[in-house]
Amino acid sequence: MFKIFHFRPFLALSLISISTVSLCVEKVYAQEVQRQISVNNQHKNQQNLLRAIQLIDRSMEVYFSDDDMKMHRFYNPFTKIRSEEKASVWMYSASIEAVNAVLSGLKKQQKEGNGKFYKTYYARYVDLLAKLHANAAYYLGTFTLTSFTQHKEWTVYAVDRAREKGKANVAGVLNVYDDQMWLVKELLEAYHLTGQEHYLEEAEYLTAYVLDGWDCTLDEKGKEHGGIPWGPGYVTKHACSNAPIISPLVTLYEIYKKKDDQILAHSIDPKDKLTRIAKKEKKSVFYLSYAKRIYDWQKAHLLNENGVYADMMGDCFPDCSIAYETVNGIQYRKNTELRKAVGTAFSYNSGTMLSGAADLYRVTKMKNYLDDGKKLADASFSYFGKLGVQIPEHYTYATDGFNNWFNGILLRGFSAMYPLYGKAGAYLDAFQKNLDYGYTHFLQDGFLPTDLLGGWKNDKSRNDLEGMFMFTYAAQYATLAQIQSTQ
Repeated sequence: MFKIFHFRPFLALSLISISTVSLCVEKVYAQEVQRQISVNNQHKNQQNLLRAIQLIDRSMEVYFSDDDMKMHRFYNPFTKIRSEEKASVWMYSASIEAVNAVLSGLKKQQKEGNGKFYKTYYARYVDLLAKLHANAAYYLGTFTLTSFTQHKEWTVYAVDRAREKGKANVAGVLNVYDDQMWLVKELLEAYHLTGQEHYLEEAEYLTAYVLDGWDCTLDEKGKEHGGIPWGPGYVTKHACSNAPIISPLVTLYEIYKKKDDQILAHSIDPKDKLTRIAKKEKKSVFYLSYAKRIYDWQKAHLLNENGVYADMMGDCFPDCSIAYETVNGIQYRKNTELRKAVGTAFSYNSGTMLSGAADLYRVTKMKNYLDDGKKLADASFSYFGKLGVQIPEHYTYATDGFNNWFNGILLRGFSAMYPLYGKAGAYLDAFQKNLDYGYTHFLQDGFLPTDLLGGWKNDKSRNDLEGMFMFTYAAQYATLAQIQSTQ
């Protein structure tokens, strides 16, 4: 179970003889214990939220420059040097993720009676969210894509920032589907937090773009090949370009499940396995169907022998070039055979499937999703967390490369499973302990190190810190602040 504090028993009760303890007194004792738990939980939740706010505010001071919200990738808190290299849109989206997580925490605090937190920070963070979103447009660009079912012009997010809004180069490999997915999730969260329709509208537009990448071509038995390539310029199908859209699709289903809104669904005629067709479908049916299909594809192709998820389907045959076919005089993208799962099992690819399993179970009540989630939670904690490697009673997670951010997505998956699977509370506690250890021992000028348990490098000049790591620490603290802790 999730346990983030210790408390002393209600001392007055210790004076009562065991022989005279009545059922009534036992009930009072239990109530007092629960009250103490509630008080301690509330205190810890507030501390988590305040730390998240502190980390965001400090990061906004040093990683962003000018009124156009230009985000710099690195900052060294010892040398005070900020890199000239700009953050990619994926790194930029981490700032939006953190702000959304804090806003969600503030709303929870208000609901629990702490109006002071809400009053102090909420409006400012809604404004910050709007400013970050508005200036994300420096990553936007427009291009025309030939997909598996159509030719269409799209305005989407590039990997790299441009000097003017809407002028980014998004052709070929210069945009990827997972970047759009992370933003879809945050746009939907922003919609729920603010009620502003433009967030929902953009989320649905980007979702349509992502699903346009789904390989709906059919094999000789009439079954979809399935899967979404990493981007329109790739053929390999990655865990990170599939699972992150599952939970947003469930969210969209929930938004439309009581409405009759329709969407144009593209597919291939099962009769001749070639002709592209389009027909209207209820949005609720469309979104939930895709959530299930993407979940099933990833589980079938990428779940490995350790019970966690491999990086991608690769081993392209005959090669990894994008292939096309002509049907009724029109060119479409063609399926490329991918023969095996390859690559490192990163924590975020299991984290997104955890969230997907929890969300699909919530709306369908189908037991297979719950069973999958429990198994994956256990396997992920066992595979990615190593007890006592650095500090006794603390679990070490990989911190090389981008693993810090990846681990934050795993935490999000554990938090999604926790209401359904109490054992996930222990997994959340491991993250809480690591964050607190880093905050207590290594906080430097408002910054936490890449390695929360190991601290900073002795050579001060080698402590360049990714901005997205600061935002993921903030998002983790804010997520933990929303967990309903129990003993």
